[in-house]
Amino acid sequence: AAARLAAEQEVENLSGLSPNPEKDIFVVRENRTTCLMAEFAAKFIVPYDVWASNYVDLITEQADIPLPRGAEMKGKCGTNESELELSWLDQAYTLKLSFLKEGHNTSRGPEASWRLSRIQFTYDTTERTYFKDAVSPGKHTASSHRLSALVTPAGRSYECQAQQTISLVSSDHQKSVQLLLSEVRIQPFDIPADFVFSEEHKCPVDQREQLEETLPLILGLILGLVIVITLGIYHIHHKLTASQVQIPRDRSQYKHMG
Repeated sequence: AAARLAAEQEVENLSGLSPNPEKDIFVVRENRTTCLMAEFAAKFIVPYDVWASNYVDLITEQADIPLPRGAEMKGKCGTNESELELSWLDQAYTLKLSFLKEGHNTSRGPEASWRLSRIQFTYDTTERTYFKDAVSPGKHTASSHRLSALVTPAGRSYECQAQQTISLVSSDHQKSVQLLLSEVRIQPFDIPADFVFSEEHKCPVDQREQLEETLPLILGLILGLVIVITLGIYHIHHKLTASQVQIPRDRSQYKHMG
């Protein structure tokens, strides 16, 4: 228990090292060795009710809540379960990310992977930085349901530059809270060295964008190769036909033969 507590306390917020002011960097260390690293930019879109101008009807407003660089953090590492917890503005907002590593059978044999298994976001609508004149203000919790996100082969880190949207269901009249993640690089298990990510596993969106960028170049190279081969074949064919004896087509030219 003491060792587990020490692991939870040994955390570092390195967000100031990122050139992107919207990107945060968090590290959890155990026994002076990194066991979880996470880099990402995050924003929450939270709907909430306010009174209309007639003070009879309710209308829905939207709060855009970014994850700030100064967030406090906790973390814990395990063989198959890890967790990162962030809070800011005097605990008015708390984000908890839970990761799970598990094995499964494939046609190639047993393999292991890890995933983001649960997200829990707690927010307080009495906080006035983002919530203006909220009706019945108070604390609410938005959670994921049977989440299986950021699925990555064991021993590798997850990377995705593109923006991803994850929906959470709130205790506030079942409203849908959106979590927007971008510039993500996460590894909650099997980190090979202190502050060093393993080889990245790119998300499908990044893989598709990379293919779209390289496909015109590949097609251009193939087209150029086809043109070179065609010209080469034509040149060889032309040389072969030029060296062959030309048989006259005018039969009058055969009279000197025989």
